[in-house]
Amino acid sequence: MARRALLVGINNYPGNGSDLNGCVNDVTNIRDILKTYLGFSNDDIRMLVDDRATKQNIMERLEWMVVNAQPGDYMVFHYSGHGSQVRDRDGDELSDQLDEILCPADMSWDNGYILDDELGKLFGRLPEGCLLEVFLDACHSETGTRGFKPENPHPRKSRYLKPPVDIALRHEGDNLPTKSFRSPTRSTLKHILWSGCKAEQTSDDAYFDGSYNGAFTYYFCKFMRQSQGKVTRRVLLEQVRNALSFNHHSQIPQLEVGDQRLMDNYVLQLPPLGEMERTLSLTTPYMRGDDVKRVQQALKNKGYNNMVVDGVFGPRMRDVVMQFQKSKNITANGIVDAGVRKLLFG
Repeated sequence: MARRALLVGINNYPGNGSDLNGCVNDVTNIRDILKTYLGFSNDDIRMLVDDRATKQNIMERLEWMVVNAQPGDYMVFHYSGHGSQVRDRDGDELSDQLDEILCPADMSWDNGYILDDELGKLFGRLPEGCLLEVFLDACHSETGTRGFKPENPHPRKSRYLKPPVDIALRHEGDNLPTKSFRSPTRSTLKHILWSGCKAEQTSDDAYFDGSYNGAFTYYFCKFMRQSQGKVTRRVLLEQVRNALSFNHHSQIPQLEVGDQRLMDNYVLQLPPLGEMERTLSLTTPYMRGDDVKRVQQALKNKGYNNMVVDGVFGPRMRDVVMQFQKSKNITANGIVDAGVRKLLFG
């Protein structure tokens, strides 16, 4: 079961007059998360920053991930930089007639960008049983940018690259709705997509703790470190959204998965084949289901007679799980993961 990652961060956009500040910091931040908590080695991770992050280099390294993918492999693609939109030319964007694009360092408006269609075709070749988790800390709509006071010494920037007038006018007056970067594969377990904002919003490039970062990536990494990598996608999404709102960022990150069970498994991890059980924890709303009930019954069988078998993971169940974890001399965090299940079910 191999791991592979491609991390792309672009601050400098020569000739476009739209440089950013926090994108390279984003990818070094994500790289640290992968190495510290997820078992990635230097050889597993490829990085492209600034002038090396050309369209050709990005696509060649994504091809490397896809060609070498095998069932059980886990892959990460993180992109921090500008995004934009262009008029759809092949008729597959029925809802808004716009293609979402990523803007490489050698960005040009004459096909020198990466279309969502290109990524869709590439990711569609992944074999069943592997997982690619995609993070796009960019934006694809220029609407919804927050205003900032001029005396702010560290103003936030939008990660939207406005098309030149001849490109923009191709859909002038069409009154077309905008949308977020679409998921190339919606119905399988092969692909997960995190977006830094909703369709009508922009992703902030902002100042945190002495340096610039993407707001979404900054809080994503912050909560990954706080949990030491042991946090479910559902919980992490809620934590990041709450932090962004509390700190006056207008963006609302989005998460798209092909299998809802992945929402309650740990971020940046693929469960072993045939073991697609949720990681159980105390969430709002409470987790419910037969898998919760099986764990409750197992705890009751272990002598925890105060465990009510009702299929609802509430505060009482968390407390009982913590008691069980303490009795086994493991971290008492109240989370039922594969390690806890092994101790419960053998």
